[in-house]
Amino acid sequence: MMTDPIADMLTRIRNANSIRKQTVVMPASKIKVGIAEVLLTEGFISKYEVVESKPCSELHVWLKYGPDGEMVIRTLDRVSKPGCRAYCGASDLPHVLRGLGIYVLTTPKGVISDRAARRENVGGEILCKVC
Repeated sequence: MMTDPIADMLTRIRNANSIRKQTVVMPASKIKVGIAEVLLTEGFISKYEVVESKPCSELHVWLKYGPDGEMVIRTLDRVSKPGCRAYCGASDLPHVLRGLGIYVLTTPKGVISDRAARRENVGGEILCKVC
């Protein structure tokens, strides 16, 4: 039984990234697809796809690497955990590496990056930090 599916997603991406795999497969959910969409929009992955299958859908994520094979995702850390949630208002959102990284938040407007949260002036739960 998995108690934290978001941490499982981040760990799968982190492990695949460390061995330079091109794709990673995991069970799909709405929040995982939202996180993949933010990673795609911010340029950390090359693409993602939801494959319908039984008994549950799968999320396929294609990782992105630089021209010399360097990793685009250097760190991927879970911030808000099931035992200790982390919330932040729009005006209190810190910058990650002076704008080189992002926080992924879940807000009333959906799963968005910290840049989009500042632009839309909305706060929420900080899911993870990507650098």
